[in-house]
Amino acid sequence: MHNNVRILLATTALFFTAQMLPMTVSANSGCAFEKDQEGFIATCGKEEQEVILTGVIQPQTLTTELPGYAEGFADYKVDTKAIDALKAINVPTNIVVIIGTWCPDCHRETPRFMRIIEAAANPNIQIEYIGVDRNKQDPDGLAAKYAFSRIPTFIIKQQGNELGRIVERPTTTLENDLVEILK
Repeated sequence: MHNNVRILLATTALFFTAQMLPMTVSANSGCAFEKDQEGFIATCGKEEQEVILTGVIQPQTLTTELPGYAEGFADYKVDTKAIDALKAINVPTNIVVIIGTWCPDCHRETPRFMRIIEAAANPNIQIEYIGVDRNKQDPDGLAAKYAFSRIPTFIIKQQGNELGRIVERPTTTLENDLVEILK
């Protein structure tokens, strides 16, 4: 019994000593809003200020109301060769994008996707953004009809048929994955 108490006290002392060390670590807390965080256990300070949008979301809302979206959009350099293929699509194409505005992967991929669509400037490609909460639901059940489990999920459809999906992150790049699906 005394050994267990000693181990517990030693572990507790080690924990609190490590908290006081002035070291910077790259933490992967699942937040991905901050690159470097202080201390032994890093947390996401921005999670407290997160904006959770649900239901149909206009792309302008993403770039004006969410931290990082405008920068991600402006900074992304599109693959012009892949964009040429997207510009050439002459069949009506619908892409449903299911995102969580609280999700780090969505913060990375959605602005890039928005930039790609803007660069393609193809009126045959229509986009619908659906925001979900942390339970991956929206008030009108719009996302539920797509049977998804991870976000972001990009669902590419033509003539009412699903051609493919990009889930969470592309295999190569969003542009190239879109072109592959739309071949």
